[in-house]
Amino acid sequence: MKNKNTNKEMSFLDHLEELRWLLVRSSIAIIIGGIIAFTFNSFIFDTIIFGPKDGNFITYQFFCDLAQQFDLDKSFCNQELPFEIQNRTMDGQLSVLIWTCITAGFIISFPYILWEVWKFIRPALYKTERKYAKAFIGVSSLLFFLGVAFGYFVLVPLSINFLANMKISDIVENQIDINSYISLVKTTSLATGLIFELPIIIFFLAHLGLITDAFLKEYRKYAYVLILIIAAVVTPPDVVSQIIVSIPMVILYEGSIIVAKVITKRNLKKSTALAIKDETESR
Repeated sequence: MKNKNTNKEMSFLDHLEELRWLLVRSSIAIIIGGIIAFTFNSFIFDTIIFGPKDGNFITYQFFCDLAQQFDLDKSFCNQELPFEIQNRTMDGQLSVLIWTCITAGFIISFPYILWEVWKFIRPALYKTERKYAKAFIGVSSLLFFLGVAFGYFVLVPLSINFLANMKISDIVENQIDINSYISLVKTTSLATGLIFELPIIIFFLAHLGLITDAFLKEYRKYAYVLILIIAAVVTPPDVVSQIIVSIPMVILYEGSIIVAKVITKRNLKKSTALAIKDETESR
């Protein structure tokens, strides 16, 4: 990769060294964030992690009111979810504490990690492109936090409510292992946060010429089918809940098309200008 700001060629070892320090600094930031999370571990577990287990959780109240208003599925109106959380290993709770704090540290330090990533890719950018650093970090962080919030307040409660009320027989009681429960909360929230980065990913892919708005439009119907399938899996069998889950994903996809269209047009203008310049110089 060539530094477009200094015209100095960076060697493969230089890249490895930069990548190593990126990982080191990011890891330190995550550890610091984890230590901060540890000081608030009671709040994190009792209020945040185990919040969706409470039948009075804000999401259940919202869907309960919605169900009563439109005469839909009223499974969200249960005051208590029919399952217990258990720890079945000696070091189970210690392991959960450590990894939950690390996950919280990653979420807290995400903007800083983005800054490190930006510094890593900055040498490959033109000087005019470096001005987008604040916009890149700000928009990416906002999308990530919105995704985490959507995953936690929408997908996690919907999944917990569905799985807690699902029974193959009255003989079988739901006694959930703590690692299984927390894995659902962490994985769903983080995965949704990363999925919300789709417009940023599309921005870079379009910038590299690997994807266009035409491609996204061509496969739009398949994307919508996939979104509806995901919404149907995590929600009760009613149309309103599925629409509520689908809307943000559809907005993300349509936003990605707009981003790809803008970047594709910009790339086309640049290539056209370069072609005209080369033709002029050849004369």
